[in-house]
Amino acid sequence: MRRAWLALAAALLLGTAATVYMTHTATPTPAVPPTSLRSGQLYFRDGGGQVASVAPADPGGSRQQSGLRCDRFAAAWPTAVCLTADVTNGLPTTTAVILDRDLRETRRLHLAGIPSRAGVSPSGRMVAWTVFVTGDSYNQGGFSTWTGILDTRTGYVVTNIENIHLYLTGGRHHAADVNYWGVTFAADDTTFYATVSTRGKTYLVRGDYAAWEARAVLAGVECPSLSPDATRVVYKKPAPGRVPWRLAVLDLRTLRSVDLAEPQGVDDQAIWLDDRTVAYARDGDVYALAADGTGAPRMLVRDASSPTPPLTPR
Repeated sequence: MRRAWLALAAALLLGTAATVYMTHTATPTPAVPPTSLRSGQLYFRDGGGQVASVAPADPGGSRQQSGLRCDRFAAAWPTAVCLTADVTNGLPTTTAVILDRDLRETRRLHLAGIPSRAGVSPSGRMVAWTVFVTGDSYNQGGFSTWTGILDTRTGYVVTNIENIHLYLTGGRHHAADVNYWGVTFAADDTTFYATVSTRGKTYLVRGDYAAWEARAVLAGVECPSLSPDATRVVYKKPAPGRVPWRLAVLDLRTLRSVDLAEPQGVDDQAIWLDDRTVAYARDGDVYALAADGTGAPRMLVRDASSPTPPLTPR
């Protein structure tokens, strides 16, 4: 039980989007068939944990409820992933349910730890998730992240990518304390970006799923999200003072960053609504913000988290 509470404390400390109920039984697939994924809709998780959608042009309008309950949700046509928190033998666990365009279950994965992040590649083929765990030998009494990737076309799953060949400055990096989180995919279904932490430092890495390698791009970048044109990532970075995290956008060609005009701290993996606008959860609501550092945050969806980019059939 001590291990379970340690994991819970770690999740709260890092502000994960998951809400953990120690007596909850995961039921990510409802008895009543949910609605289908709808083209052009913005999906999110409401305050009660149910996945819902709105029209991006009228985000304050009527909501379409799905009947699906998740602690973290992500989707890209025609695939969605629903992470739910559970407890097994007194320890926190996660169930990852893969869903098709009709939001019907196609696969279920039982994972260790507490749900934190989830993502789907633009084509819907690749699915990634991050969970918080405790008990790794190099970090007794602390927490670690396990990040997994599923190829829905082949069915091949890697429950923890920590053994991917990692290259930092100076060549191949070997260490027991390597942790990845926040995978974001490019359109080719093999290129991805993520955060890696090792020896007290964090880095943005560019990964190649087919070659099974990841190479450092820049230090100090966390929870990246790749823009639709694949030229930038929005990310969170440590900030001094009262606000621990700030949002910024990194140009992947020049490696220059622009701080975004969000004065509050944001501990979320932001998403792109389009090439000019990002969205993220803060204080129980979803906000939208210009990606060039101008303007001010605007309320997009009240009582919501885990926003997805508007779905576009390919």
